[in-house]
Amino acid sequence: MADSGTTRTRRRGGGVRMRAERTALKIESAKYIARKLPNLEIYSDEALDLIEENAELLLEEIGVDFPDNPQALELWKQAGADVQGVRVHIPKGLARQLLKTVPRSFVQYARNPAKSVEISPNTLVFAPVYGPPFVRTQSEGRRYATIDDFQKFVKLGYMSKWLHHSGGTVCEPTDLPVNKRHLDMVFTHIKYSDKPFMGSVTEPSRAEDTLEMTRILFGKDFVEENTVLTSLININSPMTFDSVMMGALEVYARSNQAAIISPFIVGGAMAPVSIVGTLTQVLAEVYAGIGYSQLIKKGAPAIFGAFVTSIDMNSGAPTFGTPEASKILYGAGQLARRLNIPFRSGGGLCGSKLPDAQAAYESGSTLQASVFGGVNFMLHSCGWLEGGLVSSFEKFVMDADQLGALHNLAAPIDISTNGQALDAIREVQPGGHYLGCQHTQNNFKTAFWKTDLFDYKPFETWFEEGAKDTYTLASERVEFLLREYQPPQLDQGVEEELNAFMTKQKASMPDSQI
Repeated sequence: MADSGTTRTRRRGGGVRMRAERTALKIESAKYIARKLPNLEIYSDEALDLIEENAELLLEEIGVDFPDNPQALELWKQAGADVQGVRVHIPKGLARQLLKTVPRSFVQYARNPAKSVEISPNTLVFAPVYGPPFVRTQSEGRRYATIDDFQKFVKLGYMSKWLHHSGGTVCEPTDLPVNKRHLDMVFTHIKYSDKPFMGSVTEPSRAEDTLEMTRILFGKDFVEENTVLTSLININSPMTFDSVMMGALEVYARSNQAAIISPFIVGGAMAPVSIVGTLTQVLAEVYAGIGYSQLIKKGAPAIFGAFVTSIDMNSGAPTFGTPEASKILYGAGQLARRLNIPFRSGGGLCGSKLPDAQAAYESGSTLQASVFGGVNFMLHSCGWLEGGLVSSFEKFVMDADQLGALHNLAAPIDISTNGQALDAIREVQPGGHYLGCQHTQNNFKTAFWKTDLFDYKPFETWFEEGAKDTYTLASERVEFLLREYQPPQLDQGVEEELNAFMTKQKASMPDSQI
């Protein structure tokens, strides 16, 4: 009996130790994905040729508008475009010629060199939600976002193993003046994370402030010679390039910093209802936008962006996770690869008001399409809710957990001797089981993707522990990650210099809400 009791004690001790190992927090950061699986290409060469031809026809026949930007109009005129007022008619072949100087790949450096990312047609980088003015938590519901929320999202991004990038405006801190909040947002990315981040684009001077802060962080010479920022430059579809976004693009392109040139399209409202018509407009806008970046500086890094949703014709609200949106994503990816330029699209997109079944279905559809459609930079990969109006803490960790599954999905199939597992099949023989065989013992820790969130307990155990749904489990994980957060080390002198710069900039202007 004593031996039996000792054995039970040892087993219980072993179980406790294994559970402790599983639940202990390890701050890990997975390397960006090196794409090995083939992309899903659903468009024929004939269809792509047609879209490219029609896009150039639109640029020549209809043209694009560059309002309130005489510099842009003059640069286009010098390049050979027909400029009439603010309308720029780009002759066939000019835009494609300009795009030839865009780098096929570039590295965006992080302050922790181990977390720098390569953005190229052969990689996939995950970045979080961008832009919502509201946040949602299970306990508080929906409310306006604050800088405290912003800091919490950056901390969650830093703690998330499968997220490669800290992102940009993970939520809009509405408790700070509009003309000053960019300073606090950039500082938050620098202080609370050591992953790469995005620059401010809401006004050209704010882009300049972002650059100056990176010069303090990395050193002026390093920033002059390397890319340390990726920024989102949206086009006002249809076919309008406003001076604010273009002004930010000009700042970053001149300094060799990367820009995602991205039409922002709700199909049926800002582009035709047809898939090919929308793709044609997307390509025309990307041609003109990236082409302009190369007029500013040849060789400036750029990413072909495509953010496209459809519209609910009854309510007018944007819809997500639809088959039409996936087909446009696949087509845009093929067009980007033809140009040999990195591609941005996809994300954990949904129109749901809560992180519920609708959110899961819609987000899962877009995340899967992103992997198979050849996306290289995925903004909004976690935290997006309510059509982009809300950053959700619980959905952030739900989506971040799923990014781990996408890492596994994108990995190459193992055809090594270990992957073939012939020794295991020989050992078990017909009628046996594999639980105790040597191959299973050697591989069980790494053979399958493991969730940090979902519940796989027996019903009785799940019920006894409170019958928690995924929303509740996600809320608990948010609390756990924030409680266990420890900031990456930042040089004290750099932090003091950044604070001095921010204080000076804030004192130089009155608070403004524009």
